[in-house]
Amino acid sequence: MVKSKSNNVTAAMYDTLVRPVITEKSMISSEAGKVVFIVPMSATKDSVKAAVEAIFNVKVNKVNTIKQFGKVKGYRGRQGRRSDFKKAIITLADGQNIDVTTGI
Repeated sequence: MVKSKSNNVTAAMYDTLVRPVITEKSMISSEAGKVVFIVPMSATKDSVKAAVEAIFNVKVNKVNTIKQFGKVKGYRGRQGRRSDFKKAIITLADGQNIDVTTGI
């Protein structure tokens, strides 16, 4: 594991947060202090909380996770299946915010 010198951020913490979810619904919830990220299926609430707190230097109150199973879809007469993914909805402490539209 590679450790960074600032705030004990490891490479595994960056792997825990795959990407932010930027949708209309997630942007509305960001006004209430919630941020949504796609995380690996093996990620736990504790690992997501530790990664967000270390990378963004914020205080996390609560983490909710949702497993979204892929749908079976048809395209040009052939059936395919979308990938499964896991979302983490992070509730931040009062006065804390994360701007997901900018890069890390």
